[in-house]
Amino acid sequence: MDVEEIWKLFQAHMEYTDEEMELFKSDPLKVKMVTETPEFVKCRVIAEVIESHGCHAKHRVGDRFVMTSSGQLIANECPKGMCVSAVAEISRVLPAIYERLINKTDPQCERVDIVQCPDVGLDKGGWGKILMKVYVEKAP
Repeated sequence: MDVEEIWKLFQAHMEYTDEEMELFKSDPLKVKMVTETPEFVKCRVIAEVIESHGCHAKHRVGDRFVMTSSGQLIANECPKGMCVSAVAEISRVLPAIYERLINKTDPQCERVDIVQCPDVGLDKGGWGKILMKVYVEKAP
C-alpha cells in the first residue's frame, strides 16, 4: 500500500477534514507513526491479571484486558464487568509501548510493565487489589 492510500484510509477512519489532516501531518512523530510503523497495527496490547485478592469487580488471575495497538478495548476478549480504575491504570503504560513500536524496538525487551489498580488492598485500608502485566502480542 502506498503512502497516499494510507493517508486516505486514515483520514476516512478519523473522519478528519482536509484542514485537520494538514494539522495532523504537521507533527513529524504522528506522520512517522502512521506511515512508517506497519507493525503497530498488527499488534494487540494485553493486560493480564497476575495477582488478585478482594477485587470488587471479581477480576481473577489469568483475566486479560485485550486492546488494539491504539488502546481500544476488544470487548469480546475482555472480562464482562471491567473495573474502570483498573483500565485507567493500563492506559498509563501505553505511551511507552507506543514509543517502542514507533522506534521499532522490541516492546517486550526494554522493561516489564506491571500496573496495579489504585486500590491498595485490605491490609492497607482499601478493599482489594489486582496486579496486571502489560505486554504486546501479534494480532491473530
